[in-house]
Amino acid sequence: MSNKFFTEYQIKNLSQNKYVQTISSKSITYTDEFKRHFIAENISGKLPRQIFEECGFDIEILGMKRVKAAGNRWRKMYKDGGATRLQDTRKLNNGRPTEKELSIEEKYEKLQAKVKLLQAENELLKKLDILERRMSTKK
Repeated sequence: MSNKFFTEYQIKNLSQNKYVQTISSKSITYTDEFKRHFIAENISGKLPRQIFEECGFDIEILGMKRVKAAGNRWRKMYKDGGATRLQDTRKLNNGRPTEKELSIEEKYEKLQAKVKLLQAENELLKKLDILERRMSTKK
């Protein structure tokens, strides 16, 4: 996110672009279609500024820092996972962790870790008890 805030006029101007999904005074979310188009054009040799301008964005409003950051972010996402990584998954995610069924091995490993933690906790309590006894006998 940029430190540059959008004015009401700029928000109205940018929201009319077909490649803008949502926009607020602090941030802009581009459509998945635009991200794929950007990657395709960038691979063919076009510069980020040129791609944004051809798609109707005013670089003076967006700022070059925001354009470069978006391009870097999308190229990294594309490199890590292809075109599917460019999709906005926020609309698909409800925020709750998925509850998957654990296999027997995973359950066993989880229980082993719990046993080790409890054993270490017991050892610590024993040592504290011994130290407390020593302190009380010295007085």
